[in-house]
Amino acid sequence: MKRVAILISGGGSNMLALLDSMEDAGHPAEPCLVASNDPEAPGLAKAAARGVPTAGLDHRPFGKDRAAFEAELHKIIESHGADMICLAGFMRVLTAGFVSGWSGRMLNIHPSLLPKYRGLHTHARALEAGDAEHGCTVHEVTPELDDGPILGQARVPVEPGDTPDTLAARVLTMEHKLYPAVLRRFAAGDRRPVWLP
Repeated sequence: MKRVAILISGGGSNMLALLDSMEDAGHPAEPCLVASNDPEAPGLAKAAARGVPTAGLDHRPFGKDRAAFEAELHKIIESHGADMICLAGFMRVLTAGFVSGWSGRMLNIHPSLLPKYRGLHTHARALEAGDAEHGCTVHEVTPELDDGPILGQARVPVEPGDTPDTLAARVLTMEHKLYPAVLRRFAAGDRRPVWLP
């Protein structure tokens, strides 16, 4: 049984999808912590209501000392006995030092069909490019931003009249299906990618 720490920065909708999935009998993973860089993140209260341990570590007092923030975050994660980390809307870019310590044990979900559109504003960029389809990707985290081996993708059509918001909403629905499917497979030791239509 893999013990999973989930890192969030906001409402935690992907975190809730992961928690829902891990409630299934026979799931190869269980949540051991939901942590956020924003102690006021609404997702922390949602996780606590599910009985999952939570931690809020405000990054702002650390200023530009990312390594100090990450060292404290690492301590918290380790103290809860985590075997792996799922980034679920965690809006901090992690340094190579932190990432390398969790190499092969940290997943992220990104709202584009990687390698397209690393970084932010992915939905607007897909529309500006005139793409016929868009979607989301779960990948292993490496020191390069939104890089790393792809573990799953889900696709949605871009429809006439789409705005970044309407497209984001359809992609988010698929994120909530893809991330749990990838985690279930990955935690069982199977790194074959999951492809959703």
